[in-house]
Amino acid sequence: MKKYLPRYLDKELEFALNSIGAVLIVGPKWCGKTTTAKQHSKSIIQLQDPRYSDSYIKIANTEPLTLLEGETPRLIDEWQMAPKLWDAVRYSVDEKDGKGLYILTGSTVVDDSKIMHSGTGRIHRLTMRPMSLYESGDSNGKISLLELFENPNLNINLIKSNLTIKDIIYLACRGGWPESLSLETEKEQLFIAKSYIKNICEIDTSRIDNVKRDPGKVNALLRSYARNISTLAKNTTIFNDINKQYEITEPTFYSYLNVLKRLFVIEDVLPWSPNIRSSQTIKKTPKKEFIDPSIAVAALNLNPKILLYDLNTFGFIFETLCIRDLKVYSSLKEGKVQYYNDKNGLEVDCVLTLNNGKYALIEFKLGSNEEEKAAKNLLRLDKLIKEKIALGDVNIPEPSFLAIITAGSMAYTREDGIKVIPIGCLS
Repeated sequence: MKKYLPRYLDKELEFALNSIGAVLIVGPKWCGKTTTAKQHSKSIIQLQDPRYSDSYIKIANTEPLTLLEGETPRLIDEWQMAPKLWDAVRYSVDEKDGKGLYILTGSTVVDDSKIMHSGTGRIHRLTMRPMSLYESGDSNGKISLLELFENPNLNINLIKSNLTIKDIIYLACRGGWPESLSLETEKEQLFIAKSYIKNICEIDTSRIDNVKRDPGKVNALLRSYARNISTLAKNTTIFNDINKQYEITEPTFYSYLNVLKRLFVIEDVLPWSPNIRSSQTIKKTPKKEFIDPSIAVAALNLNPKILLYDLNTFGFIFETLCIRDLKVYSSLKEGKVQYYNDKNGLEVDCVLTLNNGKYALIEFKLGSNEEEKAAKNLLRLDKLIKEKIALGDVNIPEPSFLAIITAGSMAYTREDGIKVIPIGCLS
């Protein structure tokens, strides 16, 4: 039996089970939802089990409460295969009036029209992402992101990462897929992301709602998205790009895009706009991102050797890696990742906000040659925020800290107070 590697979601799930009747874990396929849910459940029903799947779905459509019988917490894996179970769980939670009764897992967002009630107050939703570098054992985790929020003066000087730029490129290509960690060779590990893309294109985008979709067009969309990763490219750019290869209508394009979001493949980053500038000057286009950097690598048919000699391209992929990890590390505080970009030329890669209102300004840069530009942007935005606070124009606190996350080897605090943190040190 494989050794279970603890996930940040474990603590979130444990807390939720002690607080509410049922918990729904959503996220992309192969990210470890079922494995983690099993650690917290006492009975299980797997709707995708080929031996019983047809029978389960028939029962779910006629007597759904029957499938909920069992020791609790009861895990209902891939529940979206029988949407009526949602309302059954909600009803059961009301009837039993208990906590931690059910855990549901699913790899797609279900059409709301197929369920009667939202589940508010009965079913809590958690999002699981592929593994962060710390969860996979690649980051040494010596610098805690949440501790920095509590203690911005934390001494990080001389803390070293064990990862080289070559290591980080490989880890971005491999991705955070738990299954890859059990494979012996690099070739096998890199194959997981390629297989993931193939399944998405050929099977999952059509199976999600039983609407046949062209695998070639899905693949073209993913490639175009990957070419524009970590940028503010508009959807029209992606649409026009695909039309160079395939004839596709605008409604069809947006239906494909929506399906990839429902499958948790695409996870765009929204702009941060606390009214520190006129709303007309803030760019509002979502930043194009995938839930894991390996998706971009596989979609573009890249590999570690190619990216080692194309650091410009890898810089955009590195940003996706950092965003994934920041979301995982801040998940206990419901961290929200956004970006800042205005028409006056001021931009910052990331504004990370916690549920207590604290936030940090963060830039992602591969090496020291970009450090000064990143620091200048952070300090400009920090100054602008403080000026607006002093004038009473905004009702927000000052940033908890400013940081540059790098692919470098050593952490330190600059004279201007900005933290420089290797991604291989974060947890």
